[in-house]
Amino acid sequence: MACLAAVLIVVSYNMSGWRTVRSILKNPKSDVTVLAVTFLLTVIFDLTIAIEIGLLLAIILFLRRVMENTQIRAYSGQLDVAEGTESTTHEVLDVAKGVEVYEIDGPFFFGVATKFDEMMRTSMAEKPLVRIIRMRKVPFIDATGVHNLEILIQSSQKDGIDVVLSGVNENVHRVLEHANVERMIGQRNICDHITRAVTLANSIVAERRSEHQKTE
Repeated sequence: MACLAAVLIVVSYNMSGWRTVRSILKNPKSDVTVLAVTFLLTVIFDLTIAIEIGLLLAIILFLRRVMENTQIRAYSGQLDVAEGTESTTHEVLDVAKGVEVYEIDGPFFFGVATKFDEMMRTSMAEKPLVRIIRMRKVPFIDATGVHNLEILIQSSQKDGIDVVLSGVNENVHRVLEHANVERMIGQRNICDHITRAVTLANSIVAERRSEHQKTE
């Protein structure tokens, strides 16, 4: 029994993964918190509950990190096409007055959708004629993101504002097509590159102003 106890102690020591625990303690406090909570729940309750709650905490912290790292930028006047890339060739586009450009850098899910909606309402003082939403760095969009985008398009069209989507990848495009977003704004207003989107927006602004001058 004494020999067996010694063997079990050595086996338990090797299975404990103390080296991994020690390395995790050097990680951000959020990871350490998940580790500590999972450990305490394992001791107090059982492994099943500990894993479920620990996994839930890890998912919440992951979503929080993604939301914090997702950036939303607004442009007006001029736009550098190569900004945010490793390209050394800079192409500056002239954005007409009355055109707003918003770029989403990261996944467009429920947390970011709310953040984008708040920024859009507070960033520009004057009501634009065209809103360009640049989505070249949006890998996916969830149901809440689609819903917020639909609300944005509907409210913009109600105010007489055209919405143009730029740089939409295939996966996001399929989601928008399935949700009838493409039908709402028209196939013409979904562009594969920001250059086409800015050219289209500038032409829409020119047409609007020309019609306004004719009515006067």
